[in-house]
Order: sequence, then structure tokens, then C-alpha cells
Amino acid sequence: MNLVIFGASGRTGRPLVEQALAAGHTVTAFTRAAHRLGFQHDRLHIVEGDIRDAEAVNRAVQGAQAVLSVLGPASNTPEFAVSAGTQVIIAAMRGHGVQRLVASAGAGVSMEKDQPRAFHRLMDFLVSRLSRYVFEDMVQTVAAIRRSDLDWTVVRVPMLVDGESLPVKVGYVGRGPGPRLTRGSLAAFMLQQADDLTYRHDLPVISN
Repeated sequence: MNLVIFGASGRTGRPLVEQALAAGHTVTAFTRAAHRLGFQHDRLHIVEGDIRDAEAVNRAVQGAQAVLSVLGPASNTPEFAVSAGTQVIIAAMRGHGVQRLVASAGAGVSMEKDQPRAFHRLMDFLVSRLSRYVFEDMVQTVAAIRRSDLDWTVVRVPMLVDGESLPVKVGYVGRGPGPRLTRGSLAAFMLQQADDLTYRHDLPVISN
């Protein structure tokens, strides 16, 4: 497949790019700093730019079969860059007829299938207070995706830790998944969803 990966040079983006290339896909990596990827490949194309730049995003999305986004706020400030950029990505996908979008978000972004326990409610309260703008940016990001007419899946995650791909549990808040997930596992699960619509229009939580 021809895949576009947004957030490609981040701590989750790099293993996602590596796994996609190892699986034989052609990858367009969108990043603010190309040198941070740290490697080259004959099936890897790099587009450097800001996700709020419609021209750069359109250039990346053109010809894609699926879009994967592991974007996350860089700081706890009221910039809301991820939600603004996600709306640019959605517009570009519509313009180029690309339907499949797989994006990641924190498990604190709630949905109807969740059954949060007291622990989850406490953690959500703390996150919403201590990282208010990060939380609001991701809530707005997921809302924009859910409003779209794309074939979207939002993969929600607990605490991310560095590590290789391991087996994952899939569920919803309070209904199965545990507290940690390796970045390699997230990359592998998202890559699998690129051409699998099992979780179309759904927001599963995964953990190890």
C-alpha cells in the first residue's frame, strides 16, 4: 500500500515507518524535521512541513491509499496544533479521495462504550487539570475525526513505553486493557488497521 504517516519522526512514528517499510509498503513520511528520521529507504519519501500547511499536507496525501497519524501536542500550551492540523489532513483526504484514516489518541479521550472505574475517573481528572491544553487538543482532534465522512479508526492508548511489538489486548476503558503499551505494539496495531475495517468508526483501547 501507499501509506502516509503523520508524526513520522516522533518516538512512535519512527517504529511505525520502519515496520511499514519492512512489510513492503511505500511510505510518505510527513515531519517537521526530516533529519530526525535518521534513515533512508528506496520506498520512503519525506515531506517536510507543518501539519497546518495545506499545500504541504496535500502534497503528502496525493496518491495515498491510507493515512496513519501518530500526532501529539508538543507542549501543554493553547496552540491546538494537532486538532487544527487534523482538519487540514481530513480536507486533503477528501480532496484526493483517500478514505482510510487511522489515528492514535490517549485513553483519556472518552467514548460511549467505556465503563470507567474510580481509578480511570481520577486519572482523567488529573490529566485534564495538569495537562489541560494537551487534553483539550486531543479531544478536539478526535471530535473532528468522528465528524468526518472518512473510514476512520481512532486507536486509544494508555501509558506508552519504548519497546518492541508485543501481543495486545483490545477493548475499551474499564473493559479489558491494562495500563501500559509499547510503542512497537502501537505501531504494529495501527499498521494492521490500514487495510482492515474491523474497527471502522470505533475507538478501541489497546494495551499489552
